[in-house]
Amino acid sequence: MRFCTIGCGEHALSSHGPAQARYAADHPGTALAGCCDVDRDRAERHRRRFGFARAYTDALAMIEAEKPDAAALVVPEAVTARLGTQLLERGIPLLIEKPPGRTVEEADALIAAAASGARGDAVPHQVAFNRRFVPLVQEARRRLAAIGPPSAIEHVHYEMTRIDRRDPDFSTTAIHGLDAVRFLAAADYAEARFRYHPRPSLGPTVANIFVDAVMSSGATAHLAFCPATGAVLERATVHAGSHTLLLRIPMWSGFDSPGRLQHLESGRVRADVAGDEGERGAEGFVLGGFHGEYEAFLGDLAAGRAPSPSLRDSRQSVQIAECVRRRDEEFQA
Repeated sequence: MRFCTIGCGEHALSSHGPAQARYAADHPGTALAGCCDVDRDRAERHRRRFGFARAYTDALAMIEAEKPDAAALVVPEAVTARLGTQLLERGIPLLIEKPPGRTVEEADALIAAAASGARGDAVPHQVAFNRRFVPLVQEARRRLAAIGPPSAIEHVHYEMTRIDRRDPDFSTTAIHGLDAVRFLAAADYAEARFRYHPRPSLGPTVANIFVDAVMSSGATAHLAFCPATGAVLERATVHAGSHTLLLRIPMWSGFDSPGRLQHLESGRVRADVAGDEGERGAEGFVLGGFHGEYEAFLGDLAAGRAPSPSLRDSRQSVQIAECVRRRDEEFQA
């Protein structure tokens, strides 16, 4: 399998590059053919560090020259929809970094491009919602599935905090939590109400964001996003009858890294799983789900399976994040 990657910035350096190199090392038939960035020096550094054969500054020229079997798109969100559409229209199986479009309109353009590629066939693709591939989050989802159907889940609480984040648009980060709740609950949002607590001393658009939701399964959810606190945290609590799952998600070497999952039943600890338990390894790109993304995406391609989550699967996460960006007060499906 010939593989190319587009975008060699900070996120690619810390997460995608190490995951791609690990995948290629573990799967000898994988060739890291080319990497691309508009900054020639950055592309060349990425090539040397992670073992790509050639470096480029023009993504479409790289695709034309290398003719890869798959590619990853790790570029700023302002570029994702335009470049992703061009790649999908050329029939390139694609791992697309979140958000897959800043708006529903952009997401729909990507969906349309994926539905009819260069040969008129659907183009395999996967959206890089890495929380879905965090080993501890996947273990939590397996345990919830064993407890019962989605209707067995009563409530999901999700908290995301960061340190001194003054992004003018935090929704492009919050979308991870919004999507993770859909994954844990195995249900879409039916309705949601939003509250915002402005932090004007940090910037005119900085705010704490709170979401109270009802899922299509009947479960309720509460989400809290606080971009300027004393710690980098992502935590989830899921209640399902006599079962409670306490999840500390290890992101970016945050306070809770390497993470922990505790499964309580009727007040007793049924399981206590450390994030680096067993053979998973303690590297941040493994604990944070980036390696799992590539195992899933490229493994599905090799086996002829449709990767997941698809753009269509991810559309509602974009829709809810767009509500946050617009500072909407409510959402109804």
